[in-house]
Amino acid sequence: MKNVYAIELSDVTYCYENGVAALKDLSLTIPIGAKVALLGPNGAGKSTFLHHLNGLKLPDHGEISIMGQSLTRKSAKAIRKKVGLVFQDPDDQVFSATVWDDVTFGPRNLQLDQGEIEAVCHAALGNVGMLEYKDTPPYQLSYGEKKRVAIAGILAMRPDIIILDEPMAFLDPVGQDQIAGLLQGLNYMGKTILLSTHDVNFAASWADIVILLTEGKLLAIGGTDLLINEAYIKKAKLHLPIIARTFKMIPNLNDKLPINEQEAYRFLFKYLKGNEKYIY
Repeated sequence: MKNVYAIELSDVTYCYENGVAALKDLSLTIPIGAKVALLGPNGAGKSTFLHHLNGLKLPDHGEISIMGQSLTRKSAKAIRKKVGLVFQDPDDQVFSATVWDDVTFGPRNLQLDQGEIEAVCHAALGNVGMLEYKDTPPYQLSYGEKKRVAIAGILAMRPDIIILDEPMAFLDPVGQDQIAGLLQGLNYMGKTILLSTHDVNFAASWADIVILLTEGKLLAIGGTDLLINEAYIKKAKLHLPIIARTFKMIPNLNDKLPINEQEAYRFLFKYLKGNEKYIY
């Protein structure tokens, strides 16, 4: 029996109208329930890749399968019920007169009955902490609040997979923490989460799977250890996570570099064992 993946790509190629290839022979699989960070330099094809996952764009060559269903022009509408896409700029997505109107837009188009619309939209706004703003015009919200409303609009469609294009962009640290907590909670609910980011520190602490993309090609896919592979990091025009850079300064260090707070704690505990006063 063939494994069913949340996302499966086989030899996917896509060219712009001018003939420039934005994606080149991409093949990869993402398991159901994964937390995936997509990284790479500007122009690597990250947004184009994301737009293929719910049928906004269709490949010129190759195949895409979502939750076991092949993505085609005919199946794209059904696929969009399984995959919710949150754009980088919430102003591209949040446009109605009130927050409530915006979040109910999708369910209304699905022609759900009124009681079901009320239930799913209350739940979606509650999940992002924005229920008290349901009667507020979006223009009165902060950038971070609008991002949460955009996510609520996707949640109200009850997708299996949530795709986010640079969800941390232009947010202050508190806003970033709020979005990070929200994404973690959605994953606990069973959602597969895939996001693009330039933030290697966030990817190192959050992701299960890392995808590195350069010039439309798959450079590497694997665990967060990819983020301390200096050859890959250089090709992807990224930098090591700050914790890894800090520990790299220790002379004659032969252990694997820690890449997030949890790994750093375990590293320090190992080397300071017997001197617990330095740990607590």
